[in-house]
Amino acid sequence: MSIQQEIKRLTAPDIRARKGGEPIVCLTSYHAHTARLVDRYCDVILVGDSLGMVMHGFETTVPVTLDMMILQGHAVMRGSRRALVVVDMPFGSYEQSKEQAFASCVRVLKETHCGAIKLEGGRRMAETIAFLVERGVPVMGHIGLTPQSINTLGSFRAQGRDEVDWAPIEADAMAVAEAGAFSVVAVAVKKQLGRRITEKVPIPTIGIGASPACDGQILVLEDMLGLSPRVPKFVKRYGDLGPGIEAAIAGYAKEVRARVFPGREHTYEMRAKRKP
Repeated sequence: MSIQQEIKRLTAPDIRARKGGEPIVCLTSYHAHTARLVDRYCDVILVGDSLGMVMHGFETTVPVTLDMMILQGHAVMRGSRRALVVVDMPFGSYEQSKEQAFASCVRVLKETHCGAIKLEGGRRMAETIAFLVERGVPVMGHIGLTPQSINTLGSFRAQGRDEVDWAPIEADAMAVAEAGAFSVVAVAVKKQLGRRITEKVPIPTIGIGASPACDGQILVLEDMLGLSPRVPKFVKRYGDLGPGIEAAIAGYAKEVRARVFPGREHTYEMRAKRKP
């Protein structure tokens, strides 16, 4: 009799211990079926608030709600077994106060059973991060370009374009680490700045549009698969699934209109009557 070995899911401390070691592989996912595929190869699956743009067609992540994040977090947890699942906290669910942030995070952890949450902001969120970590909430930080602040930033542009702008971003990274976050995502920062932050902070840095020197990398799954019509400069397309999907849909529509599909092999015939 064979005994199936139980698969142990990675935890926030496991990822924290990877600082300076083997690169941490991360991708986003919002569905159970993509989570099953991503889970085979990735250490971290982020249920990103980018789902607002990828799944719902919003122009920004601002309209995303906590209920939306919890629903997709459920799906990703059902589809994965090994990777640490991190759920983004959406705009408006954590900024008002430490207490609001804790209540929102508790909902996410209890209702999805995910392993950690992610929230945007450096120094301004350090006190909240410390408050959460002290109460048992594993936090992944997020510095550099913060899409939830698009209405004040004005555009999705790279951060730290000039060296004189580096100090505040470095300070944000250090503040997140000192507050107790187990890792930090560095978004759209200059390559040299990404390397410098990685060398200075004691927690893993996860780059997206940052430096190859970061402790790990993350991309939006649909971007790297060629399913998004517009992608940032930092995205490499590892597939081009969009044209293939469209061709399949076009072929289906053509056969339905020509009454070619469904064919005999796709329908249920009456059973032949038995002879007495």
